[in-house]
Amino acid sequence: MDLSHRFSKQELALLYQEVLYTIQHRLGKPQPQHVADAQELCAYVQKAFGMDAEEHRAIMQQVQELESPIFCLKATVKEAKGILGKDVSGFSDPYCLLGIESKNQEPAHPDSKRRLKAVVKDLIPEDQIHRTQIISQTLNPVWDETFILEFEDMETASFHLDMWDSDTVESVRHKLGELTDLHGLKRIFKDARKDKGQDDFLGNVVLRLKDLHCWDDQWYQLEPRTETYPNRGQCHLQFLLTHKKRATTCSRTQPSYTVHRHLLQQLVSHEILQHQAGSTAWDGELSPHASTVLYLHATQKDLSDFHQVMAQWLAYSKLYQSLEFNSSCLLHQITSIEYQWVQERLRPEQVGHGEKAELAESFQSLLTYGVSLIRRYRIIFPLSVARSTERLQSLLRVLVQMCKMKAFRELCTPSPDLPRMVSEALKSGTAEWFHMKKQHLQPMVKSMEENGKALAKLLLEVIGDLQQCQKIWNKFFISTLKLNLFSIAYLELESLVAEHVQEQLREIDTGMSKPTAESLFQLYLNLQELYRMKDFLPKRDGPLALSDFHQWFKEAVPQWLQKAYSIALERAQRAVQMDQLTPFGEHNKHSTSTVDLSTCYAQIVKTWQQLNWPDPEEAFMIMVKLVEDMCKIALMYCRLVKERAEALSLCEQNEGEAANRLCIVVNNIKQLRLLVLKLPWQLDWAQLEQRTGAVIDQQQIQHTLHHQLDSTVSCLDREVQDVVQALATKLEAGIARHIQELSASNNAQEPEDSILPLMKFLESELQYLNEHLVQENFKSLLALLWHHTLAVLTAAAGPQVPSVQHCRKLHCALKSLELCFHAEGCGLPLETLHSTAFLSLESRLALCSSTSRKLIQKYFSNRIQEQLDISSEKYGAVTIKALYRPSEQKLRVEVLNAANLIPLDSNGSSDPFVQLTLEPRHEFPEVVARSTQCKRNELHPLFDEAFEFLIPPEKCRQDGACLLLTVFDYDTLGANDLEGEAFFPLRHLPGLDADEDRPDTGWVPQTRLPLTHPKPGGDEILRLLECRKGDKEAQAFVKLRKQRAKQSKETA
Repeated sequence: MDLSHRFSKQELALLYQEVLYTIQHRLGKPQPQHVADAQELCAYVQKAFGMDAEEHRAIMQQVQELESPIFCLKATVKEAKGILGKDVSGFSDPYCLLGIESKNQEPAHPDSKRRLKAVVKDLIPEDQIHRTQIISQTLNPVWDETFILEFEDMETASFHLDMWDSDTVESVRHKLGELTDLHGLKRIFKDARKDKGQDDFLGNVVLRLKDLHCWDDQWYQLEPRTETYPNRGQCHLQFLLTHKKRATTCSRTQPSYTVHRHLLQQLVSHEILQHQAGSTAWDGELSPHASTVLYLHATQKDLSDFHQVMAQWLAYSKLYQSLEFNSSCLLHQITSIEYQWVQERLRPEQVGHGEKAELAESFQSLLTYGVSLIRRYRIIFPLSVARSTERLQSLLRVLVQMCKMKAFRELCTPSPDLPRMVSEALKSGTAEWFHMKKQHLQPMVKSMEENGKALAKLLLEVIGDLQQCQKIWNKFFISTLKLNLFSIAYLELESLVAEHVQEQLREIDTGMSKPTAESLFQLYLNLQELYRMKDFLPKRDGPLALSDFHQWFKEAVPQWLQKAYSIALERAQRAVQMDQLTPFGEHNKHSTSTVDLSTCYAQIVKTWQQLNWPDPEEAFMIMVKLVEDMCKIALMYCRLVKERAEALSLCEQNEGEAANRLCIVVNNIKQLRLLVLKLPWQLDWAQLEQRTGAVIDQQQIQHTLHHQLDSTVSCLDREVQDVVQALATKLEAGIARHIQELSASNNAQEPEDSILPLMKFLESELQYLNEHLVQENFKSLLALLWHHTLAVLTAAAGPQVPSVQHCRKLHCALKSLELCFHAEGCGLPLETLHSTAFLSLESRLALCSSTSRKLIQKYFSNRIQEQLDISSEKYGAVTIKALYRPSEQKLRVEVLNAANLIPLDSNGSSDPFVQLTLEPRHEFPEVVARSTQCKRNELHPLFDEAFEFLIPPEKCRQDGACLLLTVFDYDTLGANDLEGEAFFPLRHLPGLDADEDRPDTGWVPQTRLPLTHPKPGGDEILRLLECRKGDKEAQAFVKLRKQRAKQSKETA
């Protein structure tokens, strides 16, 4: 029968007659899960068949007038277990007698004490008694025999089964040979008392038919006739209540399974249409009413399992093609058919030719329909609809399982290649979907610009579809069919897209308009994304149709770059115009225009990244253009933001606010400099250099890109320096004024009080600048101010020797300014502060502000250091041993000798002696000078004289404290000539830091001191002391040192 056949009204009426007849002549006790009420079942089928009340009454009248069927009990005696052993051997030879007793008598209840004595052959006519085979020598016989037992009245009929042990005539000798135990002997005596050949009763089963279900399968207890041996074992029986000679037209004219299939098709279609969640969500579960009707019909028609399964398959597969439901419902029927086919319960030769043809046609029909659904899976299974993925996955499983069936392979020859069919369907379906989308997205106005937009939208659809293929659908096709859906769809779509886009772009000439070029940019990006998706493809040979797609857009690239530059330029200009040059956040020190500028740069960088131009040489030229544009924007921004600051300052005429804006300008330019310096990293120059290494020389890249960037950074640095210099200039006048006031202040005032106005001024100004300038700019400003401040202080100190009080004020100011500019490490570093100018000025002011005695101490400290540094004995040397005795507070000096003295007498020799003094004199006022004896005509005199000086130890530790050893050449007539002088520091005296004296002096080392002459050019300290005319102590010291200088043999 054609599976696409729909029931006519007449066919539907006949089928309705069949189902009412089934309900009318229902047999058996209802199953618990079935509907028991006949009226309820009739109401359900009336609705399922769409019959109105009149039609229902008319057909019901026909059914009631039809002849009733012959009622049958299909009884199968399966087996028994644990029966009595009646033979001498301990076994039995059981057989069964069965039939239906139709008299109106109640069988014995299993629990009643009174047993029914009658047996089958006494109750039922002999021609209605059925007998099984005899199973020899067993207590667990297996028969598996089926009998059809007719009956008329369900209410009064009873099923009877007697089980007997067949007994044949045997000699006593033969029975004794089988004897095994005492029970066997008892059986022999019992047999001897009964008639020859009489069978033994083993038990019976009596059932009322009205207690049976349509189909029952269970074990029943064998009942005894007497109380003897009450436990007689069990018998396994299977019952099916069926009809014969049904009077309906369908039953008389059509095969049973065909009628059942039609009924199933009608009820299932009704169930699907009644499903509240829609047909696609229906999972195959029937309502209790439908299940009851179909169950009754199948049992009454005595349909085999295979015919039931076949009817279900034909109905469900047919309905799936018109009322799409969850295809997983078909898996059960496929499994059932295949199970019976493989288990050979249903051999192909047992199936009629017509049934084979129907089954084969249903397979082919579902396969064709399923493949057509897969071809249109984008439309049939949209992701916007719930459970679409499950439905497609279920369909694939059904098709795969169906094609694997043994029945399918034997009936459908040659067997179709399912993966190939699906692959071709996917290809054609993909092409159909693409052309449908292309047609749908056709622009209303056929302009170049609209065509570009339409192409970009089409590409988005294609990309979205491929993403769904790759992320969602692909795994289902791979797991079921080993097909890579993404690969199939991508290769098909990629080729179609390339052909269509090239065809459209040929119509655009070289002089394309700006709007057209802009619309093509999105198309280029979409093509780029589509081409990148090739990475998900498995390995394949040959190039793709989109391999060189970037070449189609070469004419549009200059306009794309110009567009990016124009947008960035306009946005930067607009940002400066709107900028009030105030910090835009609590923790920010630059204004809003830098944020917009950063966005402009980010957009240009994004344009470069989006282009991702494959050709390295052309990519380099694009990079050069982009960097050039960004540098132009940077320089333009510097000019505009400075002009904006000037314009705002002119409007307000507020010097403080003007300085504020200059701070913001500096910070903005510095922020811009950071943005520019990040470009090589953001634009990934390293990767570009690697790509272009084979076509562009490294020096060209360095010269073009890096030089351009360095040049822009230098310009920005100059701009920053100019603005910082302008800020510094505003402060320099204030610093100079305060230092001038400091210099002119009363010398009687304390230096710390004199510098307060200067420090308050700087603290106020620098604190403000620190808050409004980024750290780097602030430090640049500090460096300029520090350089200027040193110059002003140096000028205030003047070339002449200033007064001590004046120098103290300046020195105090210098040290305070050093602390201020260093700011505990937050300002300028010490290496920057301690410049040559600072060290020179600091040294000079420190000297000028010292007392005369401090200067004299400094003078001797310098001479001690010179003594320690000298190694030449140009004027000879003197050797001494010096020791300090703490217990006596005495300094003991042994002058041992002198050597290599210069001859000062006319005879080429000298008369040397050594004068010992403790310096500075103001530290040792009570200690008189001591001298050795004079050694005549000796250049290497040996003195060996000891001297002791009473001095406290703390005096020895003073700065500049030393033993001055002056070697003279004794002259009788005039002043003694100077041989040289040596300075021995007292703070290094042996024994000075000891707690007690040591008894021996052998441990005291000899000290050889080279003799020196004072430099005739004079000394800075001496000049300072000489200027202090009113200080007698200073003048006396200078006079003494000048006398020594006159005798010096050193040349200027």
